[in-house]
Amino acid sequence: MRVLATAGHVDHGKSALVRALTGMEPDRYEEERRRGLTLDLGFVWTRTAPGGEYLAFVDVPGHEKFVATMLAGAGPVPAVLFVVAADQGWQPQSQEHLAILDALGVRHAVLAVTRSDLADPEPVRADAVRRLAGTSLGTVPSVAVSAVTGAGLDRLRAELARLARTLPEPPADADVRLWLDRAFTVRGHGTVVTGTLGAGTLRVGDRLVASDGTTALRVRALQCLQQERTAVSGVARVAVNVHGPLDGALRRGDVLLTPDRWLLTDLVDVRVGGEKTGDLPRTLRLHLGTAAVAVTVRPLGEDTARLTLSRRLPLRVGDRAVLREPGGGRVPCAATVLDVRPPRLERRGAGRARAAQLAALTGRPDGAAELRRRGLVRRSELLAMGVPAPTAPVTGDWLADPEHWARLRERLAAEVERYAEQHPMEPGLPAEAARRLLGLPDRTLVDALARTPGATGLLGKEGRLYVPARAHPALPPPLQAAVDAVREELEKTPFRAPEADRLAELGLHRKALAAAVRAGALLRVTEGVVLLPGADTEAAAVLRRLPQPFTLSEARRALGTTRRVAVPLLELLDARGHTERVDDLHRRCRPETTKDREAAEDA
Repeated sequence: MRVLATAGHVDHGKSALVRALTGMEPDRYEEERRRGLTLDLGFVWTRTAPGGEYLAFVDVPGHEKFVATMLAGAGPVPAVLFVVAADQGWQPQSQEHLAILDALGVRHAVLAVTRSDLADPEPVRADAVRRLAGTSLGTVPSVAVSAVTGAGLDRLRAELARLARTLPEPPADADVRLWLDRAFTVRGHGTVVTGTLGAGTLRVGDRLVASDGTTALRVRALQCLQQERTAVSGVARVAVNVHGPLDGALRRGDVLLTPDRWLLTDLVDVRVGGEKTGDLPRTLRLHLGTAAVAVTVRPLGEDTARLTLSRRLPLRVGDRAVLREPGGGRVPCAATVLDVRPPRLERRGAGRARAAQLAALTGRPDGAAELRRRGLVRRSELLAMGVPAPTAPVTGDWLADPEHWARLRERLAAEVERYAEQHPMEPGLPAEAARRLLGLPDRTLVDALARTPGATGLLGKEGRLYVPARAHPALPPPLQAAVDAVREELEKTPFRAPEADRLAELGLHRKALAAAVRAGALLRVTEGVVLLPGADTEAAAVLRRLPQPFTLSEARRALGTTRRVAVPLLELLDARGHTERVDDLHRRCRPETTKDREAAEDA
């Protein structure tokens, strides 16, 4: 299906024309038909040829009082049938409708000069073609027609069919953003909403979220062109029977969204077209899709501004919207969304700096440039902004700009080095402290930085970071002297660990012992029990000379130590695979490996 909106001045024959093209009545209300004036949106359709593609029309009102309704109809539609009457020529609402289409960036159109049976259509056609050519529509095909006599209708159908073939095919797997133009209740079915599905696919049973971004609604049934469907892909006119907590509160301007794929925002930076931002009123209305939202304008650069919206909308980078003064009075202007997650402007001069940044933005989604500006961003958030992810995540869902990531590694290394110098007896910089120092939003980023090839930080087992060269750091002189005293005693009796009072006498409190163990100067057997490095393999060699299996008492005597040391030492030997339990009283040595022999020889 292809969908077009009508556009043009009031009473120029838009509804009569689509009625003649489709054989259907676009005016839904008795008052509309009685007055010959379209007051609301109408929807009719036809085929481009027998058995060919469907062509649907959103018929919009042309009266100046209903420009907001016209915007609701034209906003989600990719092409337009522009109508000018031969007997009246170009009129004020012709100009405003054209300005709106230009602001929306619509590029596909056919011009129909109606009532060609009442006046020479050529002067009006030439004038209208010239006006349209100066906008986003460019040079468009034009046809003089008469809905009364039927003259030119076949040629117009041919031009519309040609236009339909040139319209871009939207992706069927795109995220759904269905702007609602009608919402009503059907007895026995509940709430039904209608809209133009611009891209993506709706299926019966789908879960969607409403305009608040959280309330879930279920698709109970679908219709397209009054036919029941199980699935509909854009572009298409759809009627959706929905069920959920907010279904009765839905109205025009609301939106249904694919869950977890959109960011709702009330603060955006935009590029304004058609007028200098400094000349804009402070308050305007932003029209996007079928929504019309009051906004406060803060000029930044000559053509860039920050908009504060009165309610949140699901916006993406590159979205085109219309800024219009309520009630008219000035020409509508375009707003292209540049950033849906702009930074706060709190410092003096922040506005000028931000204007300089925005000047370089095009409004076309650029993943690499967006990542470069943000440094770090979640992939899901970037996609929700409408920006493709330019690289694979560094960890989890986090994307990182390569240069920013390299700078973070350098800073992390510097912080780890500084901590090691300032706290020589500490077991390295805690990873959580590193996260705070680097201002990172997630602890997993610290872990990823430490694991990055070429990183100078090393993540320890207990969530601390070391510089590799300091994994066994030099001990402060007083601590080194105390360790040397212990070593001297252990060299004489290698398995008689110093008592607690002797350690305290030497100043080897808990933190000092931990530092000595990390430095590789001592072997920690258990809390308060330390031996020389390699004492475990040496003990295993002694125990292998015993008759197997052996008891704790036999092991204690062979090692020449006390029960205080023997019990945890044997548990350490069990854990390291040197020995194993036979029963509650006996152990035996496991077969000696080459590694064990080499360690024993070194000892």
